[in-house]
Amino acid sequence: QVQLVESGGGSVQAGGSLRLSCVHSGFSGGFVAWFRQGTKNRREGVAAIYTAGGNTYYAASVKGRFTISQDNAKNTVYLQMNSLKPEDTDTYYCAADGPTVAGILQPIEYTHWGQGVQVNVSS
Repeated sequence: QVQLVESGGGSVQAGGSLRLSCVHSGFSGGFVAWFRQGTKNRREGVAAIYTAGGNTYYAASVKGRFTISQDNAKNTVYLQMNSLKPEDTDTYYCAADGPTVAGILQPIEYTHWGQGVQVNVSS
């Protein structure tokens, strides 16, 4: 049984930083990704990492500001978020699965999800 537990959300002013953590268990390997969703928006892929090779993928909206990384010894994937903007305010979810190449940042390709953490960025 795959389980994903996120932590690290909170409130920060614009320009600040936060680091999210996703501890996974029971996952045999593939991709771990971060998604975000507001109350009125569809779920958006933010970043993903291939757990075996460390290859990373980013949405254009966060490239250069967010960094996804992993510590395989701790079964943990991190999302370092810098230069945060008010529009980054959302609930952030961790997900794991083996998506197609075209679907690495598509939520429909992921079966296993965490409970989500809230990130609030004030102006």
